[in-house]
Amino acid sequence: DDLLRRLAELMPEGPWLYPAEQTADLPVRLLAAEITREKVYLRVHEELPYAAAVETTAFSERKDGSVRIEQTLYVERESQRPIVLGKNGQTLKWIGQKSREELTELLDRPVHLFLTVKVDERWADRREFYGDVGLDFEA
Repeated sequence: DDLLRRLAELMPEGPWLYPAEQTADLPVRLLAAEITREKVYLRVHEELPYAAAVETTAFSERKDGSVRIEQTLYVERESQRPIVLGKNGQTLKWIGQKSREELTELLDRPVHLFLTVKVDERWADRREFYGDVGLDFEA
């Protein structure tokens, strides 16, 4: 608390660069993918060192006010797929639960999250995984 207070005192005054209710400068679809990717690495970081990516493939608002999010988790090799799934799907279930909890809090409404795991040995060569976060991609 002391550190936060001291840092706030040292910050210069300036104009708001984003609306006060906006918590990030990323599109919500990309932010949702990053949240899930974080959960993947929290759970399987030792077995799967940075060999996975997450893509939000569908994001839709439902009539009841909730959000339906579909995401694909990409791994590079077939041998990595069972690591992300876990025994009886328990690892993927944990990843989905933790992601859903954070997304529900962030979006302030119920989230229906559906995760799929696919093997794509060339996912790291796909331009969309870099361009969305403002990185240049040279093939």
